[in-house]
Amino acid sequence: MSEQQIGPGKQVTLHFALKLAEGATVDSTFDKDPVRLIVGDGNLPAGFEEPLLGLSAGAKEIFDVDPEHAFGQHNPSNIQKLPRQQFAPELELEPGLMLSFADKANGELPGVVVEFDDEQVTVDFNHPLAGRALKFEVEIIAVEDAPEQATEA
Repeated sequence: MSEQQIGPGKQVTLHFALKLAEGATVDSTFDKDPVRLIVGDGNLPAGFEEPLLGLSAGAKEIFDVDPEHAFGQHNPSNIQKLPRQQFAPELELEPGLMLSFADKANGELPGVVVEFDDEQVTVDFNHPLAGRALKFEVEIIAVEDAPEQATEA
């Protein structure tokens, strides 16, 4: 039997490391259990999924991923000024504090406090890695046909 290659509908078990272009590691599974994903299920941004296509078990690669194919460019319109009274009075605000907000569909939307005063709080709703070029290091452990039930929502 020939070795399977990564493609749509394949279940892939892999180790990965996500690093800033300067080399600092943002996230890694190399010191943990590997992750399992199904190609094409939407859980992995296309910029991380596309370079995996065609790889087989045993492959070790490092890919450069530009911001447009990772978490997008930093968007100034995603920085919002909100009234201070929308925040609990006992909440100790500080720059860099990540808070969870509800979006229009009641989904969770993370935001980071940029600055604040007695009147308003400036919150950045951009992904923390927006605008950053990244390195995506992978080690492919296994490539299999995805289980049938995995396609159900």
